[in-house]
Parts: sequence; C-alpha cells; structure tokens
Amino acid sequence: MEKFAWVNLLYDFYGQLLTDHQRKFVELYYGQDLSLGEIAEHYQVTRQAIHDVLKRAESALFKYEEKLGLAGRFIEQRKRLQRALQILDEAKADRISEARKIINEAIELF
Repeated sequence: MEKFAWVNLLYDFYGQLLTDHQRKFVELYYGQDLSLGEIAEHYQVTRQAIHDVLKRAESALFKYEEKLGLAGRFIEQRKRLQRALQILDEAKADRISEARKIINEAIELF
C-alpha cells in the first residue's frame, strides 16, 4: 500500500490519539491534499514547521500501529472476506465449507 493511503488508514484508526495540531495538519495534507506551502501560508508558519509536525504525527501513527496492529488486522480480515466471497461466487458445494471456515476465521480476528 502506498504511503499516502497507509497514513490515511492509520489516521482513521489512531487519529484521535494525535494532538489537535497534528490532527489538523494531517487532515489538511493527507485528507484535503493541500501542499505544505498552502498549509503554511494559511497558518502563517514556515513550510518546515508544517513538515516537522507531519513527520511527528506520521511517526506516532506508525508506532501506534506497531504496538496495536489494528489497521493490519483490518486489512487481513478484508482480504479473507474477499476470498470467501470469491469462493462463494464459484458456487461449488465443496468450496462452501472452505468459505465458511475463512469467514469464521475472519470473525475471530475481532
């Protein structure tokens, strides 16, 4: 997964754990796709200041994921459920039990 999408996903899981400043800048940079210059101009600070806040926020998000692993488990469960749907779409009787097993495993992840 590309960094931009990964940070957005991590923000969805852990954004409330960031400071107000970090949340604001992550939302503007990653959510609204504003440049460092645009954000800096709006808040009358340097681009470097915005960059530093974003790097600290990214670091915090990566550390939360490393410790808690919520986003990784979410992605894994999604893959399992997609595979189960794929098996069900094949509609072969012997594959239905395999799909049930995958779905039950995915449910156990939560």
